[in-house]
Amino acid sequence: DFTVQTVHIPTLSDTNLIVKLSPLSYSLSAVEISARRAQLFALRQMKDVEGTSIYAGKKTEVVLMDLVMGNLATNNSRQIYAKVAGLNIYEGSDGGLQLGIGGRGLDPNRTANFNTRQNGYDISADVLGYPENYYTPPSEALAEIQIVRGASSLQYGTQFGGLINFKLRQPRKPGFTFTTNQTIGSFNLFNSFNQLGYKSEKVSATAWVNYKRGSGYRKNSDFELVSLFAQTSFKLSARAKLSAEVTVFKYLAQQAGGLTDQQFRLDPRQSTRTRNWFEVDWKLINLRWDQTLRNEAKFSVSLFALDAGRNSVGFRGNPKDLNENPITALDEQSSDGEYILPRDLIIGRFRNVGAEARYLKKYSLFDRKNVGLLGVKMYRANNRSVQGAGSSGEDANFGLATTEFNDYPNQSNFNFPNRNLALFGENILYANENLKITPGFRFEYIHTRSSGTYQQVVFDNAGNAIAIRPLRDDRSLQRSLLLLGLGMEYQISASATIYANLSQNYRSVTFSDIRVVSPTFLVDPDISDERGWTSDVGLRGKIQKKVSYDVGIFGVKYRDRIGIILDDRANRVRKNIGTALIGGIESLVQINLDQWWRTENADQFKLNVFINSALTFSEYTASLDQNVSGRRVEFIPLLNLKTGIQLGYANFSLSAQYSHLSQQYTDAQNSPAAQDGDARSGIIGPIPDYGIADLTLSYQWKNISISGGAGNVFDQPYFTRRATGYPGPGIIPSDGRLYFLTFSFRNL
Repeated sequence: DFTVQTVHIPTLSDTNLIVKLSPLSYSLSAVEISARRAQLFALRQMKDVEGTSIYAGKKTEVVLMDLVMGNLATNNSRQIYAKVAGLNIYEGSDGGLQLGIGGRGLDPNRTANFNTRQNGYDISADVLGYPENYYTPPSEALAEIQIVRGASSLQYGTQFGGLINFKLRQPRKPGFTFTTNQTIGSFNLFNSFNQLGYKSEKVSATAWVNYKRGSGYRKNSDFELVSLFAQTSFKLSARAKLSAEVTVFKYLAQQAGGLTDQQFRLDPRQSTRTRNWFEVDWKLINLRWDQTLRNEAKFSVSLFALDAGRNSVGFRGNPKDLNENPITALDEQSSDGEYILPRDLIIGRFRNVGAEARYLKKYSLFDRKNVGLLGVKMYRANNRSVQGAGSSGEDANFGLATTEFNDYPNQSNFNFPNRNLALFGENILYANENLKITPGFRFEYIHTRSSGTYQQVVFDNAGNAIAIRPLRDDRSLQRSLLLLGLGMEYQISASATIYANLSQNYRSVTFSDIRVVSPTFLVDPDISDERGWTSDVGLRGKIQKKVSYDVGIFGVKYRDRIGIILDDRANRVRKNIGTALIGGIESLVQINLDQWWRTENADQFKLNVFINSALTFSEYTASLDQNVSGRRVEFIPLLNLKTGIQLGYANFSLSAQYSHLSQQYTDAQNSPAAQDGDARSGIIGPIPDYGIADLTLSYQWKNISISGGAGNVFDQPYFTRRATGYPGPGIIPSDGRLYFLTFSFRNL
């Protein structure tokens, strides 16, 4: 608003005129832009700086979940990670209860070679002592999956794999929001996901509940899951925010056991185990403070805690007979139908607390822009592992029965109090308008301890115990190490960038490497940590709105790599094998064909294709063990190809995808599959090549969508894992053809 006032000034006279103006600028606490730019490509890269993290000069990939078409109700990793190059995925028949991905020679088992986080904080059992990940958030709850490859070690740990961060959905508009997804599918699948959110100027809150059940692709594969999540955040001022999160995740799954090669060929859906069970109980708490400081600086501190457990019980063969195949071993019953032998029981308890603080500042040095990051992480784990004789029943009983089976050989009780302190830092130097250089470091202090007892039992030829010796084993290992890294980005043009990085890596021995007893392999008592480095060089960019690409080469070196070999007595031994070199080419090309021509209905018509390929070469270059040097590294298919097409018109969408992986080995000696009747059949041997097709259809009307489709359209029998322990041992068949139908309502 303004007023007009006329002022008359006499001619040839001096006049002083004072004019007071009201200010036209206003101080705003925040400006929120609610419009969201449409994403042309279903995968993006991280920005140089996001929050209090630095990503310049790294190979980063972000899966945008709103653009993923597939069976989200079962967390179908083959579809969700279809555009992330080079990932090797374990695909079981468990309804997507656990995530198992690896890459570049990393064992996919429970994603143990990545640092897994949710909203930026750790969610695995024990980051260094037992990094296996038993909790995976439901796909419907995710906004993004952020993946930073091996050179992320400086900010997120020492591991070779890098970072996987599950970023959960938040309310995007003021007021209340609601989402519901209801899915039914093959093998009695039912999945219900419901989320409620609220947002105001000062407060944001969200909560969801997920319930899932099914009977699985194979017999004896029933499962039931319940997960809960709640988060609230408060804007204490224009510069400060406090948030808190709680996650509860529980499931019980019956495990069908593994198969021999012959059993898999005859019927991949069969099961010879009726009393194997697995239980997970996961509780996470996180408290986070974000502060924007003056002079372009930010500070964040995250306090997190885990109280969790995993229990497994099942028949894995007679522990007194090491010459039988545990897959085909007869689970004997008495004349009255009672089982004779006890089940093997493993109980794991994890109680961990940690804190991570980060300080990020933009500053100038010698007239050059810089962004500096310093951080510290403190982590304290107090874990326990108990192994022994379980009950002889067939229900989900996770209680010990040691008094009844005192001569059971696989008995142990250990505590693992681990301590970790890390100091890390990175700095982006903008050398000129086109060149960014990012050096970094990470200092680690690790104190790993184990304290407990185990039982040694000697049997005569008739299987009678002639000596039972309780033995104590206490260990303490302290080490300090400094890891260095360097990243670089060069902007060739406004739409093309060259990136390169090199980072040292480290993996400490886990307590499952040391003490948990398996009927299918032994552990070398002198097993030690792995060391090495990871590097990437690549070119990424876009060609207008038509093409997006990321093409690069990588190299990984492992020293003292841990793996499994056959010793001179034909025992499978887990130990440090030697030095391995891995390298290859990874590429992702996405093409928006609808952008190549313009028609009257161009805005309604979409046609996209993608080709995601990895060609990976590997070799053990040095080893003290026989028949290892010159062999290929395990868990590496030479060709890893995923390609697909997405067609859309108006409110209809269709997605078709094809995945192909060539043969890969499961041990360092590249052993062939054991002959039928061999005690190791199903446990040793390669994973044959396979190709799988998936199809998804979707219809969107306002806030309602209906989607459905088929996985493994051609019902191809295949497997991605030869398990050495649970859920096997043996071949774990992947799902055959299945169907799903999802109804969704979103008021976002």
